[in-house]
Amino acid sequence: MANLRDRLKRIQETKKLEKPQSKQTTAQTQNEDIPDLTNNGWQYCGFKVLKREVKKSSPLKSVKCLPDILPILIPDLKKQQKPALEDFVFFDLETTGLSSGAGTVAFLAAFGKVESNSLCITQYLLLDYPGENDFLVNVLEEFKKEKVIVTFNGKSFDSQIIKTRCLMNRFKPPLYWHVDLVHPSRRLWKSIIQDCSQGSIENKILGIDRIGDIPGSLAPEIWFDFLKTGNCERLIGICDHNISDITGLAAILNSMIVIAGTPFKIGKYNYDIERLARSVYAYAYEQMKQYKYEKPLELISLALEVLEPDTFWYGKLERRKKRLIKKIN
Repeated sequence: MANLRDRLKRIQETKKLEKPQSKQTTAQTQNEDIPDLTNNGWQYCGFKVLKREVKKSSPLKSVKCLPDILPILIPDLKKQQKPALEDFVFFDLETTGLSSGAGTVAFLAAFGKVESNSLCITQYLLLDYPGENDFLVNVLEEFKKEKVIVTFNGKSFDSQIIKTRCLMNRFKPPLYWHVDLVHPSRRLWKSIIQDCSQGSIENKILGIDRIGDIPGSLAPEIWFDFLKTGNCERLIGICDHNISDITGLAAILNSMIVIAGTPFKIGKYNYDIERLARSVYAYAYEQMKQYKYEKPLELISLALEVLEPDTFWYGKLERRKKRLIKKIN
């Protein structure tokens, strides 16, 4: 009993000799132990959170207005009144894994906005887990400003990550008009290139070659390595990859706008004409229910000019064309 009393006494004396740590520290002091990235255009916008803004040439700079039939290619645009080009904001995340479960954290978010001939991209970078609260505050503020969020496979992944992390941190998940280009891309190009990942579409359809780009699949490994070693070089490479994802996303939307502007005329971008004809067939049915006949008739006539006769969809479109003519007359 005496030995225990002596041991407790020594522990109490040791604690008295220790210097107390101040609980109140400034944001700059809290961030002092973080590797310096400010020479790459980053600035602190919260605890262990950085922000930077980058301007790139916009793939959409030649677009004057959006074609009326663009919602045929991108059904998500049917939900509300047709937006203006300036309403589109391209969104992409880099995360610590490929699952949308509770264990996956988003450490990098990018928002790209069309301004004149430029694509203005804002990035938020999480430097360590304790900064996730401030990271989400900044990201959620961006969602409040925007009208139409454009992603590639974002409905299945990016939006689910944001929703999960908000719930884990007791934030209300954002509500927004979400346009996902993955399914329209598959309809246009699945039969041509099989693999309809964003990278494959950029390379094989749009002719974009990301020379020296770090694959996004390495993002988790690179971020964890940064946490362990403080090595910034490869982390900046992933941030640049994230910017390329945003510009590539804008280029995919631009290609769909071009196709919608001159439907059934293969020009700069190759695509599956038969799949577009199927979409026009469904569109004509919807328009007929609203007693609108002229535009569907025009599109079906264009489709019949390029489709092979005696095929399944040629026959269906021809019958629908006859019904439209009968309705007009």
